[in-house]
Amino acid sequence: MSKIYNFFPLSIYRGKLELSANIKKEMIDEIVIMKKTSDKGLKPTQNAWTGDTHGHEYLFQNKKFDFFYKEVEKHIMKYMEHFDLDISKLEFYFQRSWATLSNSKEHISTHNHSQSNLSFAYYLKKKPGDSPLVLIDTSKHNEFIPQLFTSPSVNRSKIFKKRTIMNIPRINIETEEDDIIIFPSKTLHGTEKNINNNERISISADISVLAKESKNLEHLTPPFSEWKKFNNI
Repeated sequence: MSKIYNFFPLSIYRGKLELSANIKKEMIDEIVIMKKTSDKGLKPTQNAWTGDTHGHEYLFQNKKFDFFYKEVEKHIMKYMEHFDLDISKLEFYFQRSWATLSNSKEHISTHNHSQSNLSFAYYLKKKPGDSPLVLIDTSKHNEFIPQLFTSPSVNRSKIFKKRTIMNIPRINIETEEDDIIIFPSKTLHGTEKNINNNERISISADISVLAKESKNLEHLTPPFSEWKKFNNI
């Protein structure tokens, strides 16, 4: 009997944050103020407002978000359990964090966060029908003919009888309010274009994972406490 083996998965975490209505309102109000008072010159047409490019890239320094980040940490640890890591040997750092706000057909262009290890998106305010999260497979391990999965002419010619996770280069995750999605930072992602958003607000962060002790370790980043900053610059 024949059998298909699916190897090398991309594991995406999805959970729910339990935040009170009062905490969420305080967070939303703060983000709206950030957007109104930030530099509008950096925002291209049809792109959502993103705090990291408007001077608000350290959201975790704002005391109004303290409880939120404590809850996020719990979910990051749950994600780590999936990989059977001994987290007692690791250090986790929020290196930057920001909010995004989308109205009308504004979207977040496809990108990744190559300077970090883990990233997340939390949906603070999201109505049904707002833009979904889009994940894009850059490896395409199953693509035995170049461009087979992405070619517009292949789609028009209906070469595939149906599209499944075995032959698609991207997937939409229909997230809901209060969802948190965690993934490797190198994952290419964005939001769907040409969908009307009703003040869709999300919060993201980049997380670095370092070794607590680097003795006899080659590939993990050594502990930050052991680094030496240049003195002459």
